[in-house]
Amino acid sequence: MRFTPEKPSLYGMNPEELADFIEPGGFPAFRAKQITDWLYRKRVAGWEEMSNLPKDLNEWLRERSCLSPNSVLMVRKASDITEKLLLQGEDQSLVETVLIRYPQRGVGTDSSRKTICVSSQVGCAYGCKFCASGLAGWKRDLTAAEIISQFIHVARMEEERDRDRPENRVPLDNIVFMGMGEPLANYDNVIRAIRTLNAEWGLHFGARRITLSTSGLVPQIRKLAEEPIQFRLALSLHGATNEVRQQIMPINKRYPLEELIPAVAAFSEKHGRMLTLEFILIEDVNDSFEQARKLAEIAGSLHAHVNIIPYNTVEGLPWKRPNIKRQTAFANILRQARISHTVRKEKGHDIEAACGQLRLQVERERA
Repeated sequence: MRFTPEKPSLYGMNPEELADFIEPGGFPAFRAKQITDWLYRKRVAGWEEMSNLPKDLNEWLRERSCLSPNSVLMVRKASDITEKLLLQGEDQSLVETVLIRYPQRGVGTDSSRKTICVSSQVGCAYGCKFCASGLAGWKRDLTAAEIISQFIHVARMEEERDRDRPENRVPLDNIVFMGMGEPLANYDNVIRAIRTLNAEWGLHFGARRITLSTSGLVPQIRKLAEEPIQFRLALSLHGATNEVRQQIMPINKRYPLEELIPAVAAFSEKHGRMLTLEFILIEDVNDSFEQARKLAEIAGSLHAHVNIIPYNTVEGLPWKRPNIKRQTAFANILRQARISHTVRKEKGHDIEAACGQLRLQVERERA
């Protein structure tokens, strides 16, 4: 479903489009640069903060556009200092954004590395059996402005928190498109958002610190390889053979591993970036030693890093995570094969930080 907001958000326009937008009001093109500075450099929350704009331009913009296309409905903070924001769009649609902190040695928790996990769709149509995002189905794609504003909301929240503690001001380190939805199913809006995040006139966020995750849409991956921005790609693999992958990821029936692996290899060769293979470890589904050996073969052929993710329990789904002994044994097979890998520590369990959980809970309460 295509969503058309009542008023366009300024976050969805590049400088040229913004200049064209204000031109009918008789305003010169150089005002577009002033507006983008307020949006991205200063990240203003209200029209009144744009102090160097003429009053008539400010009023003209208020009448014909909006700043943020969504609002923060709820913020939940976990005991491990992970935070989840529940955002509400103009049509009452709910999406989630997560701020994940990774404490570093010798510094306080406020000075941790910070990663923002953003969503690209309201719900998901791809039906991965272990994920809460698709339990209520797919509703619509997010606009580029709705994607960008997730970053803005989190950045503004962090800046406000550290206003009186400049020693704690550590920049946001990474953006990962690993929230609700399949980013490549919303290709145009996601790429437009990434361009704004990366652009010097926008948020000037380094492309190497932006990671896009996909469940494996082969045509879009091949198209993605032609994009000039040098962001990173993560593949949600979760099964090292077609037989296992199809049990939990229906997309594998359309694009089996024989088509998927060459597509991601082409992306890696074109962009010169190490791929990441995401592998959610589920008890008695994909945690066998045979799967570990097959995973090592795939990772070795792609020169990829493997991110092992012990399953994060979702209410209403039957899956369980393997015990620590099994997780360690699985990882040891990769280690013996000299495959770069990490075992991710669970984050945000007490605030339903797995994709889609909080949104699903709130929508059920509304119903």
